[in-house]
Amino acid sequence: MKRLIQLFLYLVLPAMLCYSCIREELPDNTPTNNFEQLWRIIDTQYCFHDYKTAQGCLPWNDVYNKYRPRINDGMTQDQLFEVLCDMLSELRDGHVNLYSASDVGRYWSWYEDYPKNFSADVQDFYLGTDYRIAAGIKYKILDDNIGYMYYESFSSAIGDGNLSEILDYFRLCNGLIVDVRNNSGGTLTYAERVAQRFTNEKRLVGYIAHKTGAGHNDFSSPEAEYIEPSDGIRWQKKAVVLTNRACYSATNTFVRDMRECPLVTIMGDRTGGGSGLPFSSELPNGWAVRFSACPMYDAAMNQIEFGIEPDTCVSMKKEDLARNKDTLIETAREFLKQ
Repeated sequence: MKRLIQLFLYLVLPAMLCYSCIREELPDNTPTNNFEQLWRIIDTQYCFHDYKTAQGCLPWNDVYNKYRPRINDGMTQDQLFEVLCDMLSELRDGHVNLYSASDVGRYWSWYEDYPKNFSADVQDFYLGTDYRIAAGIKYKILDDNIGYMYYESFSSAIGDGNLSEILDYFRLCNGLIVDVRNNSGGTLTYAERVAQRFTNEKRLVGYIAHKTGAGHNDFSSPEAEYIEPSDGIRWQKKAVVLTNRACYSATNTFVRDMRECPLVTIMGDRTGGGSGLPFSSELPNGWAVRFSACPMYDAAMNQIEFGIEPDTCVSMKKEDLARNKDTLIETAREFLKQ
């Protein structure tokens, strides 16, 4: 009996362990297999197929038929990268990127094809050189007693202590401008942290769903998303959020949340969108692909992937730019003084 146990330990068990270590092999690293793998990843895991098709994007099966003839195993890596990036651009999604060792494929037409409605040079005339800085926010009291704060990126961390100091500084102002133009996103936590300063009660702001299968419509039931009022200082007067097309991703979500706050008005241009939470995967050649995997909606269950319309549409005027005036800031100031 002892001999049988020894034979099991020396012969059978190692074979079982080796078998358990076998993993599914990735496809060979050829241009064809990299193309097929990328197309399949997007086909089974991307979250906006039907919505994008309804908005005029090419159906994903048609995308395959369009780009597959451009692939051959004799092409260079640069040629392959170009074709794959062209294919991904059919989604019109700024959250879809392809990462190689030498470049990043990106879709920037979501804001490049629209008016900027922002000028950093003109903004300098409002901020001057004596503005304050708290974490990622520049802020100042304008000469008509309107508070102005500019948050350039939600990748810049902001703490509750910073926000309380800023709002305390603005406590005697007649109104507040929250400028998030050209903020292309970052960390949702910081976006929510700011929005919590503009509500006194828990508010439904939207919904999120999660992919549950390979089908284009395989999603979980939408889960409600709320913002809770901050325990710190909260703004109790009118506020205006300034937006343009370069407001994307976490900033798009911030605008969605702020729109549900009672004393807040969204002013400027339609945001750039980017409502799908991104996820990453890898191709056989080691390139990484990022794509939208979880769709987010507003409080009425409307898609916000292609942006959010402002309450008041305002565009930059050339004559104002020539006088170093920002049309959006000036319109917000007049609105807050009414």
